[in-house]
Amino acid sequence: MRRFIPLLCAAPALLVVLTAWPANGQQAGSASLTWDQVKTQFEAANPALKADALGVDEAHAQEITAHLRPNPQFTGSADGVQLTPNHGVWTPLSGVQTQANLSYLHERDHKRELRTEAAKDTTLVTADNHEDLKRNLEFNLRSAFVQTLQAKATVTLAKDDLEYYDKIIDISRNRFHAGDIAQVDLDRIELQRVQYEAELQSALVNLRTSKIQLLQMLNSRQPVDQFDVDGPFDFSRELKDLEQFRQMALDARPDLRAAVEQIEQSKVAHKLAIANGSTDPTFAGWWTYDGSYNNPNAVNAFGLSVNVPLRFFDRNQGEKKRTQIDIDRSQQTTDSTRAQVFSDVDSAYAQVDSDITLLKPYKDKYVAQSTRVRDTVTYAYQHGGATLVDFLNAQSDYRTVQLAYLQLIGTYLTAASQLNLAVGREVIQ
Repeated sequence: MRRFIPLLCAAPALLVVLTAWPANGQQAGSASLTWDQVKTQFEAANPALKADALGVDEAHAQEITAHLRPNPQFTGSADGVQLTPNHGVWTPLSGVQTQANLSYLHERDHKRELRTEAAKDTTLVTADNHEDLKRNLEFNLRSAFVQTLQAKATVTLAKDDLEYYDKIIDISRNRFHAGDIAQVDLDRIELQRVQYEAELQSALVNLRTSKIQLLQMLNSRQPVDQFDVDGPFDFSRELKDLEQFRQMALDARPDLRAAVEQIEQSKVAHKLAIANGSTDPTFAGWWTYDGSYNNPNAVNAFGLSVNVPLRFFDRNQGEKKRTQIDIDRSQQTTDSTRAQVFSDVDSAYAQVDSDITLLKPYKDKYVAQSTRVRDTVTYAYQHGGATLVDFLNAQSDYRTVQLAYLQLIGTYLTAASQLNLAVGREVIQ
């Protein structure tokens, strides 16, 4: 086995490949974006997020409307215009009575203040709902970002496998010319190259598709070949306690904040419904000029009035009842949302913990072990110590382990994104 040591030491290991793949997989002239850069560009350009942000601005505008006082009412009138001549003289305006009336509705029981408070609560709920939409969209963005990183790693692995196998083919051809192997063995080895080519092309298509999906979410028209992303494609062995993630979720989840604020909004709406059941008087004052023939001296008159609706029947009873029920509904919704937060965190945490458990032996043992087995069997086959079937099986096992490792890392990163979604902020990069 000492003869195998130089070849084993020189063989490419997947761990080295994983740390080097961003530079190898990057297109010439492309601008690689980190996750923070992708997220910043997404927040600035995504049309769905921008459209929803306008809803928050609309809610702020409604606060202005809610705080406005009722407008005063002005009425002007003229009465007594003559339509026929008087003793042969037509003086249509000589007996006209003119009147100007100014009235104002006085709102009682702090209606305007309660409307303003209700509008502000609506703005808070709308803003938190916007943050919740952003939380969900960023999860989709992060998933697309992880898929792109995984596709890049898969392309690098496929290229390295094809390059490695081409060297085996060259060595096998030399052995065939030297008479060490038969034509059928060489043909079987060369035919196996088709599978490597197919895997590489499939990986390239997946990479391009992932980039297109990212560009769509970024609302970018940048050519795919000039677009690239970069970031760590690995996992962390450490995971905080579940209770820490639960507490962070209770503090950070915007949908839970919106549910809690909905309770306060419902309480204010109930107070406003009670206030709207009260009577609002209308105060009025008028000035009259009487130029009729009955009073040739023309009289200026001034008057005041108060109009008080008699609310014998409609005292806003239905709205009072509805808003009282809405308070209870909001409380139940909040309890349901809080339970959903715990469920989301617990499920995502279990998935991340499971992925870490699976990844540890892969990184510590299986990845390097599959490389050693492949290189050892390859060396033995080249020197007549292993059969062609052993060689092909070793190649297949190597690809299976390495690809499974990449897929597990992708699964872990997606689960980490799911945990970030459940918590409401990035707790795992």
